[in-house]
Amino acid sequence: MSPPLPLSLGVCSWSLQVTSVRELKRLLEGLGVRATQIACGDPNHASWEEGDALPEAALASGLVMTGAMLGFPGEDYTSPQSIKATGGFGDPSLRPERLDRLAWALERTTALGLTDLMLHAGFLPEPGSPDRRPFLDTLTRAGRMAADQGITLAFETGQESADLLRLTLDDLAASNLKVNFDPANMLLYDMGDPIRAVDILGPDIRSVHVKDAKRPLVPGTWGQEVPLGEGEVNIPEFVDVLKRVGYVGPLVVEREVGDQPSRVRDIASGLALLQSCLGR
Repeated sequence: MSPPLPLSLGVCSWSLQVTSVRELKRLLEGLGVRATQIACGDPNHASWEEGDALPEAALASGLVMTGAMLGFPGEDYTSPQSIKATGGFGDPSLRPERLDRLAWALERTTALGLTDLMLHAGFLPEPGSPDRRPFLDTLTRAGRMAADQGITLAFETGQESADLLRLTLDDLAASNLKVNFDPANMLLYDMGDPIRAVDILGPDIRSVHVKDAKRPLVPGTWGQEVPLGEGEVNIPEFVDVLKRVGYVGPLVVEREVGDQPSRVRDIASGLALLQSCLGR
């Protein structure tokens, strides 16, 4: 399985709402791409008809997989408040079972022939918070579990400012803990300027979800996810700043709103926009 070319284009498997590798391959071929960031198969995030046979089916398909994505059971994205309470490793009482689920995902990532696993770490505590040290200890353990299997963990952006994520990565000081950069998430959570964030996090950006959004109109509520080019990210500038900081990984389009036909249309339009940006 050949690796994706620098700044090649792909699509997140869950964005296409597929349930089988066969369906994923068909839709990707229709979109003119082969690369995908693939869901591990947690029922909370995206399940597969292949079940435990997913790795064998995916490897035999000819798809170019750029990494795996883990969603934890019980994560609730109904509101920013609900995901703060249920996301990632945020709830101390859930940390042991989520580390167990991480162990499962690491095994699946290895079975898929991959070296990168993406996930939401949860809302990172600020310096001075009494939970900051226990939270960082959990992330340290997660990083060591991944390192033991030769896997890089990439934490998705959005639930904290780029400055706080930068400080946390520096505090953790683990070579296999990196960033899965999603510019739209920063707008959806109203956590700063995604273009500035690329400059802050650039050396540690391991993978990219390309998504667009508008900031929330009311504090404490969600922003609005929109098709690429219709939001406040400024996709051409985003691609340019990724180039400037030396990012050479894949650009994987993510779309999490609408039914399957509308998602496919929006993704196709987004891929065309990215092709135009890369050709400038």
